[in-house]
Amino acid sequence: MSFVLTTHLENSPSLCCVTLFLETRPELFSGGRTRSSDRTMDLGLAEDHFSRPVGSFVASDIEQLKLAIEECKKLILELPEHSERQKDTVVKLIHLRLKLQELKDPEEDEPNLRVLLEHRFSKEKSKSVKQTCDKCSTIIWGLIQTWYTCTGCYYRCHSKCMNLITKPCVRSKVSHQSEYELSICPEIGLDRQDYRCAECRAPVSLRGIPSEARQCDYTGRYYCSSCHWNDIAIIPARVIHNWEFEPRKVCRSSMRYLALMMPRPVLRLKEINPLLFNFVEELVEIRKLRQDILLMKPYFITCKEAMEARLLLQLQDRQHFVENDDMYSLQDLIDISSGRLSCSLTEIHTTFAKHIKLDCERCQAKGFVCELCKEGDILFPFDSHTSVCHDCSAVFHRDCYYDNSTTCPRCARMTERKQDDV
Repeated sequence: MSFVLTTHLENSPSLCCVTLFLETRPELFSGGRTRSSDRTMDLGLAEDHFSRPVGSFVASDIEQLKLAIEECKKLILELPEHSERQKDTVVKLIHLRLKLQELKDPEEDEPNLRVLLEHRFSKEKSKSVKQTCDKCSTIIWGLIQTWYTCTGCYYRCHSKCMNLITKPCVRSKVSHQSEYELSICPEIGLDRQDYRCAECRAPVSLRGIPSEARQCDYTGRYYCSSCHWNDIAIIPARVIHNWEFEPRKVCRSSMRYLALMMPRPVLRLKEINPLLFNFVEELVEIRKLRQDILLMKPYFITCKEAMEARLLLQLQDRQHFVENDDMYSLQDLIDISSGRLSCSLTEIHTTFAKHIKLDCERCQAKGFVCELCKEGDILFPFDSHTSVCHDCSAVFHRDCYYDNSTTCPRCARMTERKQDDV
């Protein structure tokens, strides 16, 4: 005797009828290869779905669906392993479980936008992408379940889990507190946490009873398996103090916070760890390029051609590069370590210098002539062989001008004029 399960859909999308056939044809149990027509019949694709077969019963509620699933699981164990009939039965089992889930979570008219704990949840329309609910840690079946994603921190959850959420949106923390934890794994110990998860306060222990305690390398705290999925991320404190970029295990909230903070320029390296420039040559190179770009910026602001060409927009992804030369984002440091930032910034620096020194006559007219030797080409403050007066910004050859021993002719003239005016 064999069990063949087929699924019938009626007018209501949430109602299904599962038909259980009891057949006694011994040829269906043969160990030989099943023909394609037999497989079609087994899958129920060639049957009349508008008539009720003889010798069947209808499973129209959750309990009967569960019984049909159990019978299907038993049949899978009884059939020969890796056989075609076993594969067909596994497919039927999947459909039965999907229909059972559909009956448990009937589709309702859900709002497209919901606001909860500073989350702005948007209803997702994708049906084929498989995601995991951040609340219950189970798979979201987009075909039959309604789910939402926070547009701020990308928190995903079932519609049925919305009212159970206790975690506020991480983006609000980024907006109000844009700073990193700069201590390396500041652990306080499980006893200080009262042997509870630092986020949901569920009981945890290192032995895994009742739940495994997992440490977040960013906060140093311990979390339960629902709040810590062993995600990995680069830790800012390890980068700043040790120039270490190996990803470490972090909890879910820390992973989202670090992802949102990554492009934000909140690290002032010369105050946090100024010795880092003595050991990382790439940082010195990037700092020099940024200083040159800041010296080029006044040329572009007053140049009509540069404004029309929108040259400064080449740095729109790193806006802080045209505002200061000492603030860095975590993404900047990662790109410096990999060498990507040096290549891209050198190319932009070359483009900017070419416009000022070769392409634009107006910018060339704003160059300087060394007043000490009065020889050589036109000088610009971003040239590598020049020195700039800190008081009046006049440009000289580096060999001609020394900050301590040489008097700036331009500063001397300005001082004389002030005395004459008095």
